[in-house]
Amino acid sequence: MSIHKGLKFFATQPHECSYLPEEQATTLFMDPEVTLNRTLYSTLADMGFRRSGRHIYRPHCQNCQACVPIRIPVDRFSPRRTQRKVWNRNADLQVIQAEAQYTDEYYQLYKQYIDTCHQDGDMYPATVEQFCSFLAESPDFCHFYEFRLQGRLLAVSVADALGSGLSAIYTFYSPDHPKRSLGRYCILWLIETTKALGLRYLHLGYWIKNCQKMSYKIEYRPTQLYVNQQWSELSE
Repeated sequence: MSIHKGLKFFATQPHECSYLPEEQATTLFMDPEVTLNRTLYSTLADMGFRRSGRHIYRPHCQNCQACVPIRIPVDRFSPRRTQRKVWNRNADLQVIQAEAQYTDEYYQLYKQYIDTCHQDGDMYPATVEQFCSFLAESPDFCHFYEFRLQGRLLAVSVADALGSGLSAIYTFYSPDHPKRSLGRYCILWLIETTKALGLRYLHLGYWIKNCQKMSYKIEYRPTQLYVNQQWSELSE
């Protein structure tokens, strides 16, 4: 199947959906033999594709279109009162840009996060191989953003730098600081960083209306959804 000129895509067999257990999911993958670069992935991201490790994919389910690509037009984002509180609460954190790679420090935080916060998910239990294939084995336009408190690593936000914006791949953080709302703070920080870089959008992957775990993604307004091969704004 061809979506972008010269590229081939392959569909998986139907399998159990990770987010809606009553549904069967099919995933469309870009040919893994194709060399991935920033320009190519930027084009595909604007068409609703997503990256996981070295794989570029998009949901391709026959009977369900619940997974909707979502992004934030950062130049028009205005934080709500609760979001401003989260921002101010974390003003003492230092953020450092680093290469996408494996270190024991990263992995121990990732393992703590997965094994504490996502015991009901298909990523539990965390393994080194999983961390490396999902996050560490990334292209050179991917960065790890470290959030540190007096040198101690509290969170890592993994993001790709694309032509028109940043794409948030994954964030993992210490569950020992619930009052900081680190997951939400990392998104707010990525929004501000996208603005500072002169880029237009922060991509947040997929949103599923009936999945409670994804409800946080529409807290950042305005929000755009990719429906019927075009981006349109989600109404309030």
